[in-house]
Amino acid sequence: MYALAGTAGQETVYSAGADGLVVAWQADAPEQDGELIAKVENSVYALLHLPARNLLVLGHNFQGVQVIDLRSKTLLHATALPPVAIFDLAYSEQRQRLYVALADGTLAVLRASDFRLETLVRISDKSLRCLALHEERGELAVGSSDHLVRVLAADSLDLKHTLTGATNSVFTCAYSPDGRHLLTAGRDAHLRIWDVKAGYQVQQSIVAHMFTINHLAFSPDARLLATCSMDKSIKLWDTQTWQLLRVVDRARHAGHGTSVNKVIWPGSGNRLVSCSDDRSLAVWQLSSE
Repeated sequence: MYALAGTAGQETVYSAGADGLVVAWQADAPEQDGELIAKVENSVYALLHLPARNLLVLGHNFQGVQVIDLRSKTLLHATALPPVAIFDLAYSEQRQRLYVALADGTLAVLRASDFRLETLVRISDKSLRCLALHEERGELAVGSSDHLVRVLAADSLDLKHTLTGATNSVFTCAYSPDGRHLLTAGRDAHLRIWDVKAGYQVQQSIVAHMFTINHLAFSPDARLLATCSMDKSIKLWDTQTWQLLRVVDRARHAGHGTSVNKVIWPGSGNRLVSCSDDRSLAVWQLSSE
């Protein structure tokens, strides 16, 4: 499994992967079978849930973007894009835009009303791997395989900042819920924390995992950060101190046996869902111990 999507406060989690199956699961009832939402031809690396519209957006590799109506489980929109892998999606409610990161280094911008293509902008000669949107500042962070994170103006797509320091591909990025920090990570296994108001100065760099960090995600209450890695582990961090709180792996918690690809916090935030190359989806119950 490569992709997870969902919304804080809702127990439904959507998964997709190499087999093209898009499935809905209930995080509060992990013993139940999943519900098939769609079957597509190619792998899916990127999913995005739009709860206000009851839509699920798929980055269907080599086929562009597809939008599923979750009520009827029917295809609502299909937008052709360059025939390459799609690695991430970001949605701006304020700007009514969908941003799409492509493997050929292109950023696609789609109109949210009907998901038609507005523009294609070449950002890099390498793959664009991750996107993070800061609505208040009107900034879009784009991490890529050229080791850089570019911060663009979300409206004009003009380059505002270029963040250096990573020594390999940047696979994941996210703004903290309070908007003060941008966090980035990737193949060099470092977690980097950037001070947004200070012009994206690096505040801290942590050797967070043994191998590639595939994804990171903040808990709904913003108190915890989860990172997951090719080293088969999930780690939980205190977002006030950036101290490591817990390691979830096979030895300690009967965790995943191969690379952990995505993590997501559904429901009230006391559960964490992960997916892995071992073709499993795991639901973790957090305790205060």
